[in-house]
Amino acid sequence: MALNKLKLDQETFSCSICLDLLNDPVTIPCGHSYCMHCIKTHWDGEEGRRLHGCPQCRKTFTPRPVLVKNIMLAELVEQLKKTGLQAAPADHCYAGDEDVACDVCSRRKLKAIKSCLVCLASYCEKHLQPHYDAPPLKKHKLIDPSKKLQQHICSRQDEVMKILADAYETAPIAAERAEKQKELEGRLQQIQQRIQVGEKDLKLLQQEVEAINGSADKAVVACEKIFTELVRVIQKRSSEVKKQIKSQQKTEVSRAKELQKKLEQEITELKRKDAELQQLSDTEDHIQFLHNYPSVSALRESTHSSSFNIRPLRYFEDVTAAVSELRDKLQDILTEKWTNISLTVSDADVLLSQQEPKTRADFLKYSREITLDPNTTNKELVLSEGNRRATFMKQRQSYSSHTDRFTYWCQVLGRESLTGRCYWEVEYRGKAVVVAVSYKNIRRAGSLHECCFGCNDKSCALSCYREGYTVYFNSSFITISAPLCFRIGVYLDHRAGILSFYRVSEGMTLLHRVQTLFTEPCYAGLRFFDSAGDSAEFIKLK
Repeated sequence: MALNKLKLDQETFSCSICLDLLNDPVTIPCGHSYCMHCIKTHWDGEEGRRLHGCPQCRKTFTPRPVLVKNIMLAELVEQLKKTGLQAAPADHCYAGDEDVACDVCSRRKLKAIKSCLVCLASYCEKHLQPHYDAPPLKKHKLIDPSKKLQQHICSRQDEVMKILADAYETAPIAAERAEKQKELEGRLQQIQQRIQVGEKDLKLLQQEVEAINGSADKAVVACEKIFTELVRVIQKRSSEVKKQIKSQQKTEVSRAKELQKKLEQEITELKRKDAELQQLSDTEDHIQFLHNYPSVSALRESTHSSSFNIRPLRYFEDVTAAVSELRDKLQDILTEKWTNISLTVSDADVLLSQQEPKTRADFLKYSREITLDPNTTNKELVLSEGNRRATFMKQRQSYSSHTDRFTYWCQVLGRESLTGRCYWEVEYRGKAVVVAVSYKNIRRAGSLHECCFGCNDKSCALSCYREGYTVYFNSSFITISAPLCFRIGVYLDHRAGILSFYRVSEGMTLLHRVQTLFTEPCYAGLRFFDSAGDSAEFIKLK
């Protein structure tokens, strides 16, 4: 049983070309192993062909594979040699002086088991196998091994001579057919591979179409809901303003009518008093006049003010003006944001496998102008250059309180919502700066990590300093060694979930790429350390 196991091991670790133990074993892409010399010699004989094949499984490769020694297999063969694997009886399988040797074996010859009257050659068991597998070779006449093959053929009668004649005629055709057959198999393999790739791409395209339709339908429903809510809010405000105007109208009309009633009573009283005095004035009897005069009562103080008669009356025109101003502002906002919405819709990807840009010119096709939001600015930062530059001053500024403002970390968020494909560049001066991308709903108040760019699941940040770079993402970090550069390019492919940071010098050098899933629009951001005078600016790209 040990001998049988030893024979099995020898076949397992033998080269199928030389049938000897593997020497400098190499493994080709299909997984079969050969002596480096044997497979190299085999492929050298195929020079001029575009495909190079495996002698065992017939799988073809193009270009010609690079041969690399299989160290593990070589060590294993060496161990087996030390255990006496080569001590198997040589005359059991190898040809001796009295045996017919295989004409194909390149090193130590194995015993031939058959001779071919067409090929005029003898073959061992392995090298004879093509005569059983290849259709053109199946027609060849096989006989028991013979050293005097030519004499054996010539000593036969006419039938054998006819076979010989046919062999001379058909051998070149068969050889050419075998060569063309191999080329045909290579082409068939290429076609089958292309069919597999095409079917895979077709399936991906079908999935992409379904994803596009699903995403578009969801967007339509969501946008319709948002616009409906917006119309509802405006209608609600309109109703509130109308009720307020009506209420104020009722109050003012009631007050005016009350004054009107009092004024009418006062006028009636004055007319009565006027008639009484007129009658007294018309009395001709002096004694009677003097007698009645004391009974005339003095005029009472007027109960109303005549000031409203002389001031300009505007009534509710100011309300109309205020609503008109609101309308104009809403129109301006819609006009400004509508461009972004239209661009976002236009940038929706409907093609598979759009590659990331390679050159700076390619990146600039997706350039976005970034401005910083003053309402988010930490009080130790000062904005300038049209809110494109932030400078760390250390002295706290007298900014008004705002719920969007970062209270502890010296950082600021951009105004522009970033979706689709976007590219921008940041140029900084000083010791260090953090270039960030964040969701808008990141926390603002406090010193917790939830507020700091790069230290939570709502942001990603590249820290730039003289010793190198560090990327912070989702509470983890990676350090990058690269030459100092004061201009950083940021590329965002929101839909593909790609965020890349680049050194922008003479060319574009990738520092790090983050692959994730963005669920909300992104915003650019900056964060500073504690070095007064450090600044960073979002560059206007042409």
